[in-house]
Amino acid sequence: MKLLLILPHGPIHRAGTGTYKRALRYAPLTLATLVALIPPELGFNVHIIDEGVDIWDPKDFLDYDLVAISTMTGTAVRAYAMADFFRRHKITVIMGGVHATLLPQEAKQHADCVITGLAEETWPQALHDFTQQQLKPFYHMRSDLNLAGFYTPVPDRSIFDREKYITVNSIEATRGCAFKCTFCAVATAWNNRYFTRPVDSIISEIRGLQGNELCFLDPSLTCNREFSLQLFRAMKPLNKWWVGCSTIDIAHDPELLAALAESGCRGLLIGFESVSPQSLAEVKKPFNDVLRYREAVKRFHSYGIGIQACFVFGLETDDRDVFKRTVDFIYESEIDLPQFSVLTPFPGTGIYKELAAQNRIIENNWALFDAEHVVFRPKNMTVDQLQEGLIYAWRKSYALRSIFKRLSGSRCLLSISIPANLGYNYYARHLSRYTPDLMHQEQQEF
Repeated sequence: MKLLLILPHGPIHRAGTGTYKRALRYAPLTLATLVALIPPELGFNVHIIDEGVDIWDPKDFLDYDLVAISTMTGTAVRAYAMADFFRRHKITVIMGGVHATLLPQEAKQHADCVITGLAEETWPQALHDFTQQQLKPFYHMRSDLNLAGFYTPVPDRSIFDREKYITVNSIEATRGCAFKCTFCAVATAWNNRYFTRPVDSIISEIRGLQGNELCFLDPSLTCNREFSLQLFRAMKPLNKWWVGCSTIDIAHDPELLAALAESGCRGLLIGFESVSPQSLAEVKKPFNDVLRYREAVKRFHSYGIGIQACFVFGLETDDRDVFKRTVDFIYESEIDLPQFSVLTPFPGTGIYKELAAQNRIIENNWALFDAEHVVFRPKNMTVDQLQEGLIYAWRKSYALRSIFKRLSGSRCLLSISIPANLGYNYYARHLSRYTPDLMHQEQQEF
């Protein structure tokens, strides 16, 4: 039997239409994990499509028996369109991912089967049931699932073309997130549960990877301090270097910060979110202290750790001045890689419920829920002003003058940060071409 696994991407990030360069792409662990979880005795012949790097024609796959699609909210419209296409040709479709977990009944309108939550148990069971012609409409993650409770195979990274990614050594030590940021779909999808893998299993997987680099995809590696310390100390003898995600408060935890640096950390993605204390209180991120931001950046840089700082625009206390204040902070603090988004009310999140109750959500096309398009009415500016401010921040921060100033001050992991900055320079210069009208055409290809 032939199985097609698809990871859809929106126009901004899709191969052939997007502006993401190779320097900004790591291999998606979702596909490698799903392939590894396929029971070998079922005899599936598997082909993968990562739309971030693969240009494909769905008509070339009409001889397949089963199609499985993993979707986020911003790719749901495209995922539904491709699912409808294959079902019109009598091919069974399974759908999963964060959006299907948040809105399983909606996803079921476009799929024969929907898998919600983590797939370690449900995905193999669904495949087995399919081969027996007993596929169920829904498979839900057990509420008491514990990743330490059963064997999980190592993701099959052999499926990737290494030339298409900056690294294929994507890895996860944890799943979910224990924090309760009001705009976060990950926390909502997993009900604020935080799963940790056994440290010896993680170390064994790392030892088996080619190359010296690692890219941890965990929303936050440091939610559980004791687990993090154990992991970082176990990683130290491996002599690998890695990038990952964390919260900013570890800058003020000398023991944890030292262990993280000694384990080989060279870059962290951190949600700064806002330069406004009022906005941080609004999104329930009390461990972010604006007054200590610059001190935190200096501490990370002193350990040779570069920072990809994420900022969200459109919070309730944001006004038109927030864009310049944020850009100025980034320039003066010498942030290695700034990243910007607009507040996006993903379904099920606290922000979605709040804005929906106020009748402020102005868009129902999921293709625009990609964190780069305004889909609600902000409080202290117009929709156009928020969209234009986002583009201003991208362009101003990735002007060549800003790149030179920031990186000459930081000097962290320049072999990665220079091409990444140039990649974002291209991204920033072309972001405005992805208009709402263009985004509304997502389903037309199918």
